[in-house]
Amino acid sequence: MTPLIFIVLLFASVPIALVLALTALWYIHESGNTVLYDSFAQQAFAGVENYGLLAIPLFILTGELMNEGGMTQRLVQAARVFVGGFRGGLAYINLLANMFMAAIIGSAASQIAVMSRAMVPAMTKEGYDPGFAAATTAAGGLLAPVIPPSMLFVIYGVLAQLPIGDLFIAGIIPGLIMAGSFFIVIALIGLVKDFPKGEWMTLPVALRALRDALPAFLIPIAIVGGILFGIATPTESAAVASLIALAVGWGIYREIKPADLGQLFVRTATNSSLVIFMIAAANVFGWVVIYEELPQKLAAFLATVTSDPFTFLLIVNVCLLFVGMLIDGIAALILITPILLPIAMNTYDINPYQFGVVISLNLVLGLLTPPVGVGLYIASAMSGVKPFTIFAALWPFLLAVTVVLLVLSYFPILSTALI
Repeated sequence: MTPLIFIVLLFASVPIALVLALTALWYIHESGNTVLYDSFAQQAFAGVENYGLLAIPLFILTGELMNEGGMTQRLVQAARVFVGGFRGGLAYINLLANMFMAAIIGSAASQIAVMSRAMVPAMTKEGYDPGFAAATTAAGGLLAPVIPPSMLFVIYGVLAQLPIGDLFIAGIIPGLIMAGSFFIVIALIGLVKDFPKGEWMTLPVALRALRDALPAFLIPIAIVGGILFGIATPTESAAVASLIALAVGWGIYREIKPADLGQLFVRTATNSSLVIFMIAAANVFGWVVIYEELPQKLAAFLATVTSDPFTFLLIVNVCLLFVGMLIDGIAALILITPILLPIAMNTYDINPYQFGVVISLNLVLGLLTPPVGVGLYIASAMSGVKPFTIFAALWPFLLAVTVVLLVLSYFPILSTALI
């Protein structure tokens, strides 16, 4: 009966946090072991009693301050310096700017919203097909969960009890591989379509663009550099990054007004609380899952299907692709990690860092795939292009991500080399 309650609530569009909490409560009621009610609140609190989770509101705050502080346009201009002169240069600029943003925001949905407003009108104005412009921008948002910092990595690190800094480092090579695959996709499309010719900046203009963007570059340097050199934890790096974003947006670019900070903090608190509550509910659900020995039962079943780690990851990738189509990436990660991670590690001896990178990238694909496809609708709302038009132009990028997923699943060294 408990699985039926879970499925009914899920497809009734009940918020995933409530689905997890109510399913756990129903299980306790159904099992008759009412003494577990006494531990319910304790387990929920234990789920958020983790220092690493402080990084989530701090990264969200950094993204909000960046959006308000005028850093996006300056990063786009900096990207123009490096790739703007190539044919189809604005498409390359779009991706390079998305890489810069991914190293700051850490959330695919937020990045798609910000970059769609900035890049799609500019590309359309220069003669690019609106569907291709929106698709390129939406695909660039997929870099956010892999290139550090990543909100999904923070949550996975807490659930898997792994150092979040090491997870960030594990995402560097996969993130660069995925960005490289997107550049190849654009180059191949450019052979078929006649992209507008790019134009290189003059030296004075290029130097001025780099100078204007330099303060914004301090943010990813503070985050990634602090972690790589052991100067700060991910949470401390996120705090430093938010302070830099405030100082740059207020003191240097002068686009953040003191009057705007109250509303900005409220948005940050609202978005953070949604994620934190989801994690608390997931901890209760995971407690029930472990109590019921679900991972052990599923592992026994999968062991009869295959003993090969790569085949197991292929099965997981196919299943999670469908899960990601229906459930938000963060919610899905919270839901499946307590179930699948013990199987991956104990039964198939899969490195937990590789597993985290693979499932995080897989789940975020759901942002851009129907029937839910939240990222598609965000890109559509911000650009004015119909979701189906975006999806029709998006398939080469989705194919590239699929190939990257297969490569990352087969070669664990790509996720573990730098750790």
